[in-house]
Amino acid sequence: MTTSFESGGNQDTLRLRVPAALRREPVQEPKPDPTAPSRAKGGRDLYFDLLRALALVRVVIYHNFGWFWLPVVFPSMGVMFALAGSLMARSLSRPALGVIRGRLRRLLPPMWLFGAILLTAQIVDGGGPDAEEHPDWWWGKLLFWIVPLSTPPYSESLNGFDQLVGPGWAMQVVVPLWYLRAYLWFVLLSPLMLWALRRMPVVTLSAPIAVTIVLHTYLIDQEFLYGRVWENLSDFAMFGSCWILGMAHQEGLLKKIPQYVVPSVAPLIMVAGWWYLQTRPVDPTVPTDIESWPIAQALWSFGFVALLLHVSPSWEHWPRPMERWNGLVSLLNTRAVSVYLWHQVALVAAIPLIDPLWSVGFFYEHFRWLLTSQWFPLIVAVPLIGLLVLVFGWVEDVAAKRSPRLFPYPRRVRGRRRAGA
Repeated sequence: MTTSFESGGNQDTLRLRVPAALRREPVQEPKPDPTAPSRAKGGRDLYFDLLRALALVRVVIYHNFGWFWLPVVFPSMGVMFALAGSLMARSLSRPALGVIRGRLRRLLPPMWLFGAILLTAQIVDGGGPDAEEHPDWWWGKLLFWIVPLSTPPYSESLNGFDQLVGPGWAMQVVVPLWYLRAYLWFVLLSPLMLWALRRMPVVTLSAPIAVTIVLHTYLIDQEFLYGRVWENLSDFAMFGSCWILGMAHQEGLLKKIPQYVVPSVAPLIMVAGWWYLQTRPVDPTVPTDIESWPIAQALWSFGFVALLLHVSPSWEHWPRPMERWNGLVSLLNTRAVSVYLWHQVALVAAIPLIDPLWSVGFFYEHFRWLLTSQWFPLIVAVPLIGLLVLVFGWVEDVAAKRSPRLFPYPRRVRGRRRAGA
């Protein structure tokens, strides 16, 4: 170590010269950006995983029971679109074309497999171009099974495999496909929506709800909008604000407004949707289903999602009471597309599996209450869903460029709980 005298102004100072290898510069920790999302880049947000799992379970239960209050208690579709919008905005930090290509690669192969099996089953059951009024159109519409920019073709009435199932089984099975169609349009338009959100956040957030109100108030009788144009535009507008709200959450825009705004405004929006629902001219003896009224659903879903994102704890680790659900939540998220696509097949197949039990004297005498229960088809369908996901779910791994796994249930690491304690 050497010393030197340096002149500084009118005063000599003594300074120690320390070799560079031994010198320690003060390290300043970067200040966290209060507007940035709390989730680490590349990590999973377990809160979002939980919401997605709950949304999937709610969809299955609703399609089995049809309870009108389920979409009110938990509007699954709005939640799923918001989560997808948040993840899409997160991915758009990379070049947009590559992100869109990656999303399509994850979405389309599971749908292609589903479509190939469904079309084969329809043809075996008497469907196909000969059953259509315009056979040439049937072949052209098959393109929507490749890229679902509109609803893929299906037969509304079939033989039902010699009356084993109802003649409308194909129409029941394709019910979930509207979500994939809307999801595709959201993915394709996400770069434009994110650009608009960064420049005009309030206008961009409210525009889809405004379009929904205009469509279903002033343009609902316009014939030029009927058919495929109407269904695409209506679904896109109905859940567009939820998708953009997820983007706003990822961009940190929700944290820039005062904390009291969302809990104050979101309930008012939900009340507006509920008021609209209650004023619809329907049979007063039948509960009104919010999924039948796009304006009510758009307002209710937007307000509900805003509250969920406002809470948004962004878990990197499960809270201790939730640790037991880690495996199921992880499995549902890893196989989300497969569960969504195949659950309706399981619900339809459950009926012909239950019907023969009516001919068994023991079941008829002692378990008639079970045979007539709405819970029994669900009880039968759940293991069928598991079987279908086991057989076809590996396609999601291939689409995501992962090693195919039949049962991606996470293994618990021995001693992890003890080490954590």
